[in-house]
Amino acid sequence: MDIVQFINQYYIEPIINHEGYNIVNTITYALIAILVVYFIYRIFKQKKIVIDKQFIINTVPFVLFGSTVRVITDSIDTNVMKQITLIHSFILNSHIYDYGFLTSSPGIYIITATLFLISLAIAHKMKNMKIVGYIGVALWLPHFIVLLFMMSYLQFALPILILTAIPFYIAFKYFKNDILAYVVGAHALDGAATFFIIDYFGKFTEKNYFEQHVVPSFIGELFGTFFPFYLLKIAIAFGAAYFIAKEKEASEQEKYFIALLLIIIGLAPGLRDILRMIVGA
Repeated sequence: MDIVQFINQYYIEPIINHEGYNIVNTITYALIAILVVYFIYRIFKQKKIVIDKQFIINTVPFVLFGSTVRVITDSIDTNVMKQITLIHSFILNSHIYDYGFLTSSPGIYIITATLFLISLAIAHKMKNMKIVGYIGVALWLPHFIVLLFMMSYLQFALPILILTAIPFYIAFKYFKNDILAYVVGAHALDGAATFFIIDYFGKFTEKNYFEQHVVPSFIGELFGTFFPFYLLKIAIAFGAAYFIAKEKEASEQEKYFIALLLIIIGLAPGLRDILRMIVGA
């Protein structure tokens, strides 16, 4: 197998054919993400950008933006989106959000991260970091409004929210820290959405939902249900939050940065899954 065939088989075809992730592209994307995160943190330190609770709050709208755009793409790809309003007609006719390398993984992460860093540079220049959050909300809100007209299965979100709220509440009571509770809640959301949608919602609606990531897919096949994956996500998140809380050598800035990364890793796929379910894509 030459290099072109290798790239096509493990990187290009999984995107084109909606096959999800394999062990090769999973490891590759993970290594790239680690390097990118490292260099971003170095830039933050060099530019003396403070990473604190407010910084995390300002970042969340970009996570919402990325997940919501992904669901718009899902709704087009599955023919769920109809020409309900002029905006929906424009989206469908423009083909801007059609399934492709920029609107699916990993492209949507690159687009979202780029927009975030541009917003951060603007805010840093203007010496007002709250601008980052305002830009994020301005990017996310119009896309969410588009989905509002398509929410046919909103009632099915309740079980997922309950399964998310319970570990979040326990974490908040235990750590007495809302950011650490958000770490647990974000991963509980991801695990709960995967479990409920594949185990129950997909069967109820006769829609073919499957897990795209390697590890959770293996766990689901091993146990015949994704409930153990839900429990494992909570356990790992609790362990990570406990480590952050007890770590003595790391600075507060480093702790907030690690917490932010953990929140993004759980929140982004969790939001995408629950929004996709609600619109039936």
